[in-house]
Order: sequence, then C-alpha cells, then structure tokens
Amino acid sequence: MLTNEYQPINCDDYDNLELACQKQLTLALTLKDGEQLKAKATDMLLRKKVEYLVVEFSGEIRELRLDHIVSFSHPELGTVVVSASD
Repeated sequence: MLTNEYQPINCDDYDNLELACQKQLTLALTLKDGEQLKAKATDMLLRKKVEYLVVEFSGEIRELRLDHIVSFSHPELGTVVVSASD
C-alpha cells in the first residue's frame, strides 16, 4: 500500500543506498507498486522531509521515494529488503 506520509527507512538500508550512489552501481529494484527495474543509482536527495533515490533508467532520471522501495540488489551488496526505521 502506498501512502503519502513518508516513512523513513532503516539506517543500514539507507547506508547501502548511499554506497550504491557513491559507486554508481546498477541496482535491481522492486517497488511497492510491483514495478521492477534495473537502474543506476546516482544520488540521494531530501525534499520537503521526503527522501529519494535518484536513478538513471533508460536514459532518463527518476526519483524514487525510499519508502516505496521494497528491495534492491547488486552482487556487491547482496539483496536488501528495505525495512522501516525503528
């Protein structure tokens, strides 16, 4: 279920996404709406108290709300199932 109220994600999951951005890793992402995509992690941003992962996908830049990501994976990181902050 997608909600408009932002739910911060677990710090370890956030750190893994930051690392993916630093290394410009291509992640396999699964979103809560069922969409699956492979996209290059490029940046993290905060807008109006909502955190986003900025990815490059099919030549376009997309901003994915962190709390809409179910999981992400890369051989260097393994598979990370995103959980809410404690």
